[in-house]
Amino acid sequence: MDKIQRLLDYFVAESSHILGTNLTGIYLHGSAVMGCFNPEKSDIDLILVAKDEVNDTAKRQFMDMVVELNKQAPEKGLELSIVREAVCRPFVYPTPFELHFSVAHLNWYQTDPKDYVAKMKGTDKDLAAHFTILYHRGQVLYGKDIREVFAEVSREAYMDSIWCDIEGATEDILESPMYIILNLCRVLGYKEEGLILSKKEGGEWMLGQLAADDRIGEEGELAKLIRDALEEYATGQKMTLEETVAKQFAEEMLARIKER
Repeated sequence: MDKIQRLLDYFVAESSHILGTNLTGIYLHGSAVMGCFNPEKSDIDLILVAKDEVNDTAKRQFMDMVVELNKQAPEKGLELSIVREAVCRPFVYPTPFELHFSVAHLNWYQTDPKDYVAKMKGTDKDLAAHFTILYHRGQVLYGKDIREVFAEVSREAYMDSIWCDIEGATEDILESPMYIILNLCRVLGYKEEGLILSKKEGGEWMLGQLAADDRIGEEGELAKLIRDALEEYATGQKMTLEETVAKQFAEEMLARIKER
């Protein structure tokens, strides 16, 4: 984690230099603050809050810095959004953003940075999920305290945000089994107990639920599916998937989430 800390320190220094007095704060969320960061599976999740609109010149300087720094990041890279303070408290949903970056958009910026800066803004429902994790478990890297900047996201907005990520789980589980399995677990954990969980914690929570169910037990097929997903998350070694069991799991989890 020393390498990650050096990367974050540099990011904070450069961001504060580029954005200057317009920068309210920089906040870390996701696996890096939830005790389950894996360089092979995890990205570095950041939210920057600005007082006012960020002009295109500052966006270009910022993006040039981010693209260069992303070369030093883990394989999944940096994922970040810049939002304005006015949409954080009170919370606005869907949430407007000034700028976004992830490795999925790297080629677009490198090919046509002017077009990227002009068009990479709008609203993003995913920010409700990011803000929720940040509000409850995030870390301040620079600037004001989290509770001073962010209001708590409503249950309705958070559930709508995370539902968008799992509604196609029955089909998606065959393409991205580890991600979908653990994500379903953590969504159910929130639905049933109001828990704000990482993917790893979601899987562990669900194993506890299955172990307590005498009809299933801790050695059943579903428990094995979750343990295999947790193993892949921890080690990077691809899990062997029994498709029938996986689809049954997705269908049952979605039904439980929807019924509540």
